[in-house]
Amino acid sequence: MRIALLTALAMIAFAGNSILARLALGGNGIDAPQYTGIRLASGAICLALILAMRSGAKPNLFKGSWPAAAALFGYALAFSLAYLMLGAGPGALVLFASVQIGMLSWAIIKGDRPGWPEWLGFAVAVGGLVYLVSPGLAAPDPLGAALMVVSGLCWAAYSLIGRSSKAPLDDTTGNFVRCAPPALALIAVGLATQMPTAPALAYAVASGALASGAGYAIWYAALPALSRSQAAFVQLTVPAIAAAGAVVFIGEPVTLRLVIASIAILGGVALALAAARYRR
Repeated sequence: MRIALLTALAMIAFAGNSILARLALGGNGIDAPQYTGIRLASGAICLALILAMRSGAKPNLFKGSWPAAAALFGYALAFSLAYLMLGAGPGALVLFASVQIGMLSWAIIKGDRPGWPEWLGFAVAVGGLVYLVSPGLAAPDPLGAALMVVSGLCWAAYSLIGRSSKAPLDDTTGNFVRCAPPALALIAVGLATQMPTAPALAYAVASGALASGAGYAIWYAALPALSRSQAAFVQLTVPAIAAAGAVVFIGEPVTLRLVIASIAILGGVALALAAARYRR
């Protein structure tokens, strides 16, 4: 029961990043680079405090690596820029699809040889993504979708770099801390051109401290009790939670295109993951 609750809270937190970004950026109360800087700085502070409370001593805040920090920074900046143009639901779906497709593609490049069910799932997921962003009245903004693909590929790189981590919370904290100097620079540049509104500032801090910092801490508390396939499958819920939250909190419409693309992408990824687990 405890693991199920922690897992559910972590998925809600991850989906919350999309909702909070749209709430902050959709009202023009803050610019995207400034939002990114506040999110990363707040996440670094929150994770450092969590690490200090857990260790009971002065924590090592410089674990992780510069390549991982660069991937994290790229993910966060492209994420914020994309949400200037995308709704929370479509954005979360494009992000999720890009992460999973990026990681599956890397496995193939490194020599993994999927069977036909995995290829079928991969093709269905890619087809769903292509359908979602193809031209039409209900299509997401193409530049926003492209930026979210970049964000997803950066997150895939971050995940691949951290896959061998023996202390994921320590490494994640270190990566956020390494992002703090450029984050502060983004905040300074943003303040020179626009003062964020109080609600936008609150959303950015909540995204960094709660949805990112506390969310990752909760996820890493649950992760040891989950198998790799369970961890992968449970993350299929994130786009659905984000889309539902967008309807409730932002009033975004649920289009037929989004529903069909969601079924294709999530179903295709689920098929590929299940087939890979069976093959191994």
